[in-house]
Amino acid sequence: MTADRLDSLVTFHPFTRLNTLLEGVQPGGGNTPLLLHVGEPQFSPPAFVAQAIHEAATGWSKYPPTAGTDSFRTAVKSWLDRRYGLPTEMVDATRAILPVAGTREALFQIALSAVALGAVKGKTKVLMGNPFYHAYAGAAAVAGGTPEFLASDRASNFQPDLKQITAAQLDGAAMVYLCSPANPQGSVATLDYLKQWLTLARKHDFLIAADECYAEIYTEMPPPGALEAARDLGGALDHLLVFHSLSKRSSAPGLRSGFIAGDPRFIARQAQLVNYGGVAVPLPILAASTRLWQDEDHVAANRARYRRNFDLAQEILGPIFGEIRPEGGFFLWLEVGDGERAAIELWKHAAIKVLPGGYMARGDASGRNPGARFIRVALILEPDETAAALRRMAKVLEGMMAMSKSGKTAAAAGGTR
Repeated sequence: MTADRLDSLVTFHPFTRLNTLLEGVQPGGGNTPLLLHVGEPQFSPPAFVAQAIHEAATGWSKYPPTAGTDSFRTAVKSWLDRRYGLPTEMVDATRAILPVAGTREALFQIALSAVALGAVKGKTKVLMGNPFYHAYAGAAAVAGGTPEFLASDRASNFQPDLKQITAAQLDGAAMVYLCSPANPQGSVATLDYLKQWLTLARKHDFLIAADECYAEIYTEMPPPGALEAARDLGGALDHLLVFHSLSKRSSAPGLRSGFIAGDPRFIARQAQLVNYGGVAVPLPILAASTRLWQDEDHVAANRARYRRNFDLAQEILGPIFGEIRPEGGFFLWLEVGDGERAAIELWKHAAIKVLPGGYMARGDASGRNPGARFIRVALILEPDETAAALRRMAKVLEGMMAMSKSGKTAAAAGGTR
């Protein structure tokens, strides 16, 4: 990879850009700084996590197997079967499931395999929605592929708009990243939509990397998953991998534990990547992870906290922005007019750090950045803390929006003279 492509990874990294934007800006308002720009859950994981790690402590002295343990893979298979209503024979626990040391890492690494396999056929494009999770574009660049950003606006429910994708794009694709619930917008892909994508993947021979890390955080109905689409299309797993994480589901980002499931060809390739230069999940972490995938009580409790946070957001910010509850995930995607300005004002006057939406997107063919008018806010604090943070935000954003409206009114009035 050329030096300029490496440099672009630094230049376009959203948190690097945010640090540069806020350099020299002091957090103000006499408030304790709150970091709501990162999707790092702050709820405590279940107490049994520490107990499970303690009970499996002898495993720290052993190199962990890349494939994990039988008990882990069995727990994951049982969860997938229950959660998505899968036939018991559909997902083979040995060949179609692999533990991963964090799904961000696995989402990044899978591009190495997909682009390498596609390149021999002249297929090096990596498709993704726009905006997108930054690891996707970084993975495409490092793998030697070409990231291609697909329109994903309100009209298409913030999922890549299938009507705007050409056959040439699909023919040139090595893989596509799909995210549902979406980061940052929280939109949920329908089952029919996922089936359309899987049908296209098989027709045009590319891999779907279905990022479902927010699948257990939702406001009403559980989001459908890509494995359900595979089930409805006959049960085969080819051209599909799904990615799940305990970071969001179980408020355990420090465990660095998740799994991938799907096409055995890519499961095997990912295992070899780990064998050569990756990180296998340690045995004590696998023991705790097994317990977490077997337990639903803590997940329901987490979901209730997030639901309460979004109720508070609607109550406090709704008068400014209207309906803002997402279908899933834990981010607010607020249209503020100028995301960078809002990020500066919120840090300067409320000591709240948020991410400008433009940092999660690229300019389209017309040069318009579809995220530029937005900010992403992670509602990852306990409800009481969230309420206080939202009230601080409301004071700043209400003033900003009022000034923006008055400026538009003045400009309109000036234009009639």
